[in-house]
Amino acid sequence: MFYTLILFTFMNMFQSPNEIFKFESGSSTKGWKIVDDRVMGGKSKGNFSVNSDGFGVFEGYVTTENNGGFSSLRYNFDGIKTSGFEFIVLKIKGDGKSYQFRLNNIDSQRHSYIYTFTTNGLDQEISIPLKSFYPSFRGFRLNIPNFDADQIEQIAFLIGNKTKELFSLKIKSITLK
Repeated sequence: MFYTLILFTFMNMFQSPNEIFKFESGSSTKGWKIVDDRVMGGKSKGNFSVNSDGFGVFEGYVTTENNGGFSSLRYNFDGIKTSGFEFIVLKIKGDGKSYQFRLNNIDSQRHSYIYTFTTNGLDQEISIPLKSFYPSFRGFRLNIPNFDADQIEQIAFLIGNKTKELFSLKIKSITLK
């Protein structure tokens, strides 16, 4: 296990320039952070782990109780250049529910760039044009251009379908193409 962790850490230091993150059996969840509606008094709860099949598993429940309604999984990193790339490619397996994938070009940015996708219960490869990510802050679309930055410093998955539900999203990789 110790050698696997060292190898994984070494491999992530020298990942290909288009790979944002790839999960494998034994991958660490270090750097990934759950942010639920509990930050504003809600009662939703997300968890994140890596399963034996090598998927990052974002799962839990969302409830609108106490004015809540979302759970998110975030990952901050040193900037990855987006110039020369046109798409974010997600390799995932979902539960038939809709999720948002979010980008921030700088970690301290208050608004996010959002793209909503729907899973189908099967392995999927979802290619999202970078220019399709629209700006939003606290659920409101902003009147500024869609994503056109030359780097990304944060990615996130969010579920917030305005309903009480269990969720499970398995993540294999996130790359630029």
